[in-house]
Amino acid sequence: MKPYVLALCLTLAATPALAQAIAPNDAKAHVGQTVTIEGAVSDVYTARSGTTFVNLGGRYPDSAFTAVIFAGDSGKFPIVHALNGKTVDITGLVSLYKGKPEIILKAADQLKAK
Repeated sequence: MKPYVLALCLTLAATPALAQAIAPNDAKAHVGQTVTIEGAVSDVYTARSGTTFVNLGGRYPDSAFTAVIFAGDSGKFPIVHALNGKTVDITGLVSLYKGKPEIILKAADQLKAK
């Protein structure tokens, strides 16, 4: 019985707690961490290069946070432009680009409309 209880305790200790979503304005404090950012999409813009930018917490260049979809991954996000004004969850590794927090989206499950 003791080995079973010990194994259960170790399993529970190793299981990460469900993370709570953070606001776009708080993303900069989580650089280097994998988190979920929740907020309303302020605007969606696709550059001539095919890279799409999903801005939360304001329109570019004043957005608090940006999700980036490179052209090669754009097919995984066919309705991204329909998310304008909608609340979304964006999950991934937060990094900085020119001092602003961003998450690069590579898989469709990283972006969820609410």
